[in-house]
Amino acid sequence: MRLGRTLPVRTSSRLGANRAAALRLTGWTLLSAAPALVCGKALALAVDQGFLMDRPRTAALGLGVFALSTLAGAWAGRQSYPWLAEVVEPLRDRLLRDVVTGTLHRAIAAGAPRDDGAAVAVARLTRQVEAVRDALAGQLMLLWQFVVTVAAVIAGTAVLASAAVPLVAGPLLAALVLFALLAPATVRRQREAFDAEEVLAGRTVATVTALRDLVACGAHEHAQREVLDAVRGHLRAARTLAAVSALRRLIVALGAHSPLLLVVLTAPDLHARGVSAGEIVGVLAYVLATLEPAIRLLVQGLGASWLRLAVAAERLSEAARRPQPAPDPRPALRPSDGSAALSGIVFAYGPDAEPVLDGVDLALADGEHLAVVGPSGIGKSTLAEVLAGLLPPDRGHVVLGGAPLERIARHDLTRVRVLAPQNPYVFAGTLRENLCYLAPDTPDPRLAEAVTQLGMDALAERLGGADGQVDPAALSRGERALVALARVYLSDARLVVLDEATRHLDATVERRVEEAFRRRPGTVVTIAHRMSLARRADRVLLLDGTRPSIGTHETLLAEVPFYADLVGFWRRGADDADRTPDRAAEVLSIPGAASDR
Repeated sequence: MRLGRTLPVRTSSRLGANRAAALRLTGWTLLSAAPALVCGKALALAVDQGFLMDRPRTAALGLGVFALSTLAGAWAGRQSYPWLAEVVEPLRDRLLRDVVTGTLHRAIAAGAPRDDGAAVAVARLTRQVEAVRDALAGQLMLLWQFVVTVAAVIAGTAVLASAAVPLVAGPLLAALVLFALLAPATVRRQREAFDAEEVLAGRTVATVTALRDLVACGAHEHAQREVLDAVRGHLRAARTLAAVSALRRLIVALGAHSPLLLVVLTAPDLHARGVSAGEIVGVLAYVLATLEPAIRLLVQGLGASWLRLAVAAERLSEAARRPQPAPDPRPALRPSDGSAALSGIVFAYGPDAEPVLDGVDLALADGEHLAVVGPSGIGKSTLAEVLAGLLPPDRGHVVLGGAPLERIARHDLTRVRVLAPQNPYVFAGTLRENLCYLAPDTPDPRLAEAVTQLGMDALAERLGGADGQVDPAALSRGERALVALARVYLSDARLVVLDEATRHLDATVERRVEEAFRRRPGTVVTIAHRMSLARRADRVLLLDGTRPSIGTHETLLAEVPFYADLVGFWRRGADDADRTPDRAAEVLSIPGAASDR
């Protein structure tokens, strides 16, 4: 089991970092175990010195001591939970950070697969991280209580009736051995349950997000069968896990009920060897009132928690793994400007898939503005990601600023080009932190100029200025787009790729943003969604599924019939946009296309 090499190392370091809370938790746990040490002796006193001697006050005293110790133990147990949270919650936060960081690093690693990783990540960040948090909290509480309780039961039994110690310790030891033997099989079943859960999550998300395509292609019945197969697989895994878990109930019978039966059956012999009736009752109290609940908690609580922790920690350890970064080329080359060149680019999403890009050649001068147009799903966003170095082409070469892409160090690449995606990312924090993320040393005058140039003054004033807090959920899609565009505008990158980054802006604001990027030094490649963007660009690249065409707007309009048809669609969409704001952005969508990739 890899658990010993993964989570416990971090767990021990985190627990050691909060020793004060751990010590307070230990103290309250010891006090909560007081009934385990007192109950047998108190009942023996009540029986031998009270009931059998006809001393009701003594009997009441013994029972009162037992009741008070129980109340004190319950109160101490209640006090331990806040300190348990002080120990566990920082670990959960660190675990979340590790999983998110590892997932993001693997997503941007060279050759990273494009699959249902988002759905798997959601399953890990919800069920599995919470499983680790809950299991760890349960173990810290239950394991220490179990150890203290067993020690108190054995010690109390030895003091009351040493002859009864083998009757209690023998079955208890056998139960613990059985518990250890069942653990590996249950771990395997728990791992299978987690696997089935991830498969079901991935299949469900993939099916729901592709419903339009599935219906359009008539593949909905096949997709339904795949989802139902995943559901049945998850059900089988859950039932198998439940069947193995049911065997753990035998441990309770062996470890707690067997000693109870043995003590009752051997009571005459114990009495003949000098063990009083009260002492026998005290031993029974130790077993029935203290040992039996402790074993049940061990098996049903700690057992299940440990197994979930073992499997979840193994999976999360893999999720938190950061891939080894590819070594920087030697010697590394640094792009000299914002020029870019693509030659013979071929890219397909899979070895057997039709190429999305096939033989694309493109040369951009520093400072040039290019608009990329074409029907939905033709590969415009794919081209943007290949140009930005996010997708390695299957064949062909990418050159940025005179330097081949594979000869550019990663830290240099992040400074020379920037991609603004269709769905911009805005994080919780100040407006300054969002805008200056790519250029943290931006002075206030430069920041104020960018806000004005992009028409963000009203938004900045509403948020309380540059240091006002940003709630991403409270921003409209257009406002989020403006924040992301300003972030790109303030960066030092000389090559800017806008992948429909202005699609949620109205025409007036979009024109203002376009003019601001015109004044900004560098090259701009815009995946266009309005004809106005293509009309004002220096050149236009048309992707039509065959051979790309490039030229000015007027040249393509005169020489490429398909481009003229697109212009006609766009013009009708612009007319409809007066009545339906997003219509102009939708007229190029081919029915059944799920994305613009």
